[in-house]
Amino acid sequence: MNEPRLIKKYPNRRLYDTELSRYITLEDVRGLVNGGTEVRVSEQRGGRDITRSVLLQVIAEQEQGAGSRLSKEFLALLIRTYNAIPALDVSRPLEASLRQVAAAKT
Repeated sequence: MNEPRLIKKYPNRRLYDTELSRYITLEDVRGLVNGGTEVRVSEQRGGRDITRSVLLQVIAEQEQGAGSRLSKEFLALLIRTYNAIPALDVSRPLEASLRQVAAAKT
């Protein structure tokens, strides 16, 4: 199994692709993910894994455009689940549903 592509996030908020030895944008990260590349993003100082945070930024950027996927109602429900429902009871069915939709489209 291949190692995830390591992206380092610098204090100036810039993302650095260690494989290409150059700075990249959130759009580049989106392109990597769309291309099937697994990414791991860590803080340059301290090495803390911030992959989820950066992927959420990619989603937030996508949601600003005309092709948004997540309704206000869905987002509100998702926020409410953080205090009311165990994480796996939410994430597993959502992930399974998305896998089914993606499989049906290919």
